[in-house]
Amino acid sequence: MSQQARPNIIVVMTDTLRTAFVGCYGNDTIRTPNLDTFAEQSVKFTRAYPESLPTIPVRRAIHTGRRAYPFRDYAPVPWDVVYLPGWQPMDREEDCIAERLAEAGYHTGFVSDTLPYFAPGFNFQRGFRQWEYIRGMQQDRWRSVNTITGKQMADYLEHISPEGGVAPEQLYTIVPHHIANTADRRHEQDFCTARTFQWAMDFLEDNRNAQPFYLYVDSFAPHEPWEAPPMYYEMYADGTYDRPTVLHVRYTTRQEQGLDEAATADIIAHYSGLVSLTDAWFGMLLDKLDRLGLADNTMVVFTSDHGTNFGDNPFDIIGKPAHSLWPGVMHLPLLVRMPQQLGAGKVADELVYNLDISATVCDLTGIGEGQGLDGRSLLPLVDGDGEWQPWEYVTSRYNNAICYIDDDVWIRTDTDRDLGEAFDVKSDPLCQKDISGELDKAVFDRAWERILADAGGELPVYDMKRTTDAIGQASERRK
Repeated sequence: MSQQARPNIIVVMTDTLRTAFVGCYGNDTIRTPNLDTFAEQSVKFTRAYPESLPTIPVRRAIHTGRRAYPFRDYAPVPWDVVYLPGWQPMDREEDCIAERLAEAGYHTGFVSDTLPYFAPGFNFQRGFRQWEYIRGMQQDRWRSVNTITGKQMADYLEHISPEGGVAPEQLYTIVPHHIANTADRRHEQDFCTARTFQWAMDFLEDNRNAQPFYLYVDSFAPHEPWEAPPMYYEMYADGTYDRPTVLHVRYTTRQEQGLDEAATADIIAHYSGLVSLTDAWFGMLLDKLDRLGLADNTMVVFTSDHGTNFGDNPFDIIGKPAHSLWPGVMHLPLLVRMPQQLGAGKVADELVYNLDISATVCDLTGIGEGQGLDGRSLLPLVDGDGEWQPWEYVTSRYNNAICYIDDDVWIRTDTDRDLGEAFDVKSDPLCQKDISGELDKAVFDRAWERILADAGGELPVYDMKRTTDAIGQASERRK
């Protein structure tokens, strides 16, 4: 294949986008017209799952094509925003997909507003000839929180005095950072989502004659903070909610944090608005690709790292605590549009991993042989060329929680082998009825054997309190 004939690649990663909130996956309330049209042009995967989670472990797998599971050699980075097993930079000794593509002659680009990428000591820019971090999302340490007033805080928090400043213990939390970082936001184009996709569109414009290219777009929306642009929020809000906006929740039951139905509905309205915002700007990116005449020779992949919960589970959990490895968190949207729209409209019901995306990129571009990838190319499912090697089951880890899924059973356990919940996949695909009390021991034993096999024989266990205490003590010594 000549260099000019080699396909361009665009991978769009979103954060916390629930499959159940996308029209082409069956939601008739959320407006996602661009994704719905894109799905008609693509192969839609209905059983895609993360090999590990949350944010950074997912991206380690996508950037390298290798599993982050089972989180060996966890090495926390000082001054990070999160401390969890697997939440660390890519290994210096392993190469990554962008490096291989750059060496093969691809012009590589990377843009993201996903805050965890920005942590000191992380290295996800490797292999990219162009890259940009879009500042201002979540508690990004960007603009000064010392300008925040109590009145501004009161718009987001109950029981805050609108007068005077902000208490020191509240100063470096997500709310003041969000207020400071968005102080000059006036229009939709000022939102981080818009700025991220605009950079991606500029990349296409600037490099339309520099093919082949690889563009990786990582959009943090619809992750918290849940505050959609007014136009998008009003698509879903009923106009009756008159309390402070809930930007972020504690990952526990709604009852434990006092979230009633009205507050939950308002959170969902903001979240839905952010889904529609993401859809709109993804559509603009596709339009740009079409206008530049690049679409026919470009594979475009759209996915997410995981989802979240809104109390729509048997345990009334909101958010994504590590033990909530149910469909709301685990089920991923995955749409693959091939050059010339090969396989358009096909629905693939096979079990697949998110890191199969990386294997597919390597396969399509011809850089995959002998590289030790852990994923499996999706091309046999997309274009029917070659033999698909099916996954009999999938395993995943989040902190010390473990998820196991096959064609019959869905199990949530942990590194201590304690059985949390179990569900019958065939009769209860949404995991609403826990059958752990009646699960055959042999079924759990087989699942555990496979969990350990995927982990290379044992699951590393981390004392996170000891880890965070050590980091805190080291920080004090540096002062």
